[in-house]
Amino acid sequence: QVQLVESGGGLVQAGGSLRLSCAASRRTFGPYTMAWFRQAPGKEREFVAAISYNGGATAYADSVKGRFTISRDTAKNTVYLQMNSLKPEDTAVYSCAAGVGVAPSRASTYSYWGQGTQVTVSS
Repeated sequence: QVQLVESGGGLVQAGGSLRLSCAASRRTFGPYTMAWFRQAPGKEREFVAAISYNGGATAYADSVKGRFTISRDTAKNTVYLQMNSLKPEDTAVYSCAAGVGVAPSRASTYSYWGQGTQVTVSS
């Protein structure tokens, strides 16, 4: 079983930046696509970004294109989400995920999930 450990969430003002990190357990079965999802109070879980196992392909939700960047360090088995120009509507619990499916924006693709980290953006 793959375990994912997240860090980097917090409270920032609108226009600020945060970088989230998600480290996978060292012994894994792959290759895995990795992704970030978010869920705000009273809202459905929403796809944010995904990256292929070799880092060669990425996908983003329209709401974050141009502001967020997903990347991964294969040697460290870690995925990052750099979030710039944050808006109050970005406030949510962010979770990282790993899976071997073929639809990167669908939650059902992912078999393993992190614990979630809170991102709060004040206006």
